[in-house]
Amino acid sequence: MNVDVDVPTLVEQARAGRPRAVARLISLVEGASPQLREVMAALAPLAGHAYVVGLTGSPGVGKSTSTSALVSAYRRAGKRVGVLAVDPSSPFSGGALLGDRVRMSDHASDPGVYIRSMATRGHLGGLAWAAPQAIRVLDAAGCDVVLVETVGVGQSEVEIASQADTSVVLLAPGMGDGIQAAKAGILEIGDVYVVNKADRDGADATARELNHMLGLGESRGPGDWRPPIVKTVAARGQGTDEVVEALEKHRAWMEEHGVLAERRTARAAHEVESIAVTALREKIADLRGDRRLHALAERIVAGSLDPYAAADELVAGLTEGS
Repeated sequence: MNVDVDVPTLVEQARAGRPRAVARLISLVEGASPQLREVMAALAPLAGHAYVVGLTGSPGVGKSTSTSALVSAYRRAGKRVGVLAVDPSSPFSGGALLGDRVRMSDHASDPGVYIRSMATRGHLGGLAWAAPQAIRVLDAAGCDVVLVETVGVGQSEVEIASQADTSVVLLAPGMGDGIQAAKAGILEIGDVYVVNKADRDGADATARELNHMLGLGESRGPGDWRPPIVKTVAARGQGTDEVVEALEKHRAWMEEHGVLAERRTARAAHEVESIAVTALREKIADLRGDRRLHALAERIVAGSLDPYAAADELVAGLTEGS
């Protein structure tokens, strides 16, 4: 049974850094609460300040360890950090596996860090469907930096590029990443590349190959951003400060060239589109068994109407009734 919450009080508590309030707000987002519109309206004027960094890469490259190392580096700089760790869903319960929270347990008692695992729940792209709203919650709650760690990417799971201000792509030597990079499209989405586990054999070769492939695919003009390649050993914290330096340089470049505002506007447009499409799908689902949809299907079978014209009629009917 849904129990209404006092949204203004909850938002005020989240702004004060109370973890339970932040957790409750994200739970309202994940559960598509009837109060979600009220929550988003309350958060809108408070968000827009956090620097959103996305981390992606194949399973096993050390995303969680690298995220934890970045949290430590930002905390040393006095920043409040939010972490959104998107885990694969359990095929049985639909819940997240929560492996990331285990690996980031060093920060569990730090009041300046908020870590939340979210399940993909079958959503493609390596992100949970509620991720944009969850990012807004962390932003409005006063986080200076929000780190979004995706599930291991496949060849088309590069959605993080549309959700983050800066996208970090992690690779590791000996995992075939160099060959897979071109296929996965990560040469197009990365703003910063990190070769983790650089103490292993082949790290220098992986960095060289990546640099070569970036050069081949590049069509950049003077003043354009060229993604740097940083070698790290995240498990020992080596190279993390260099990654933070690369991130800050990219942020400064985006602000100077107006790219940061463009990315955030595009992100908001994508979010609005997703919400509208979801609402439209829900309306269509409500029509299953409805006589109007059945009548359109009968006309298609009879040959008096084609599916596209039927879809146009359906959409027109839905929008007129809204």
